[in-house]
Amino acid sequence: SESNQQTIDDKFNRVDIKARNSKDEIIIVEIQNTRELYYLERILYGVAKVIMEHISLGERYYEVKKIYSISILYFDIGKGDDYLYHGQNNFTGVHTGDRLEITTKEKDALVRKLPAEVFPEYFLIRVNEFNKVAVTSLEEWIEYL
Repeated sequence: SESNQQTIDDKFNRVDIKARNSKDEIIIVEIQNTRELYYLERILYGVAKVIMEHISLGERYYEVKKIYSISILYFDIGKGDDYLYHGQNNFTGVHTGDRLEITTKEKDALVRKLPAEVFPEYFLIRVNEFNKVAVTSLEEWIEYL
């Protein structure tokens, strides 16, 4: 689908599949056949656009949906030996190396969450780099692709 432009100079955001899972999180899937110079920036924009589309004026920020971005790539995006890459935001202490856990008090209860539970997750599937016997169901799909 193509997201609607909010203004005349707004960019389009094209995805091949947009779905919602049982946790009300959003999954966007894009199949990319040709190399694009600024592909990482493109998927970042796409995720930001989806986040904006799913929260309205007056809604509280805790209603921001978790987004999973899956890119099925048929071009060489860079160096690396794996065919599946995962990216996610975490906040790590510069001096201690510990991971930040956010705590808030809500309705007399202490709510803890990791930033990774809020921030988008990215999966890059490099189809052309898969050259082994499929063992898992994910690998069977990648082999099919």
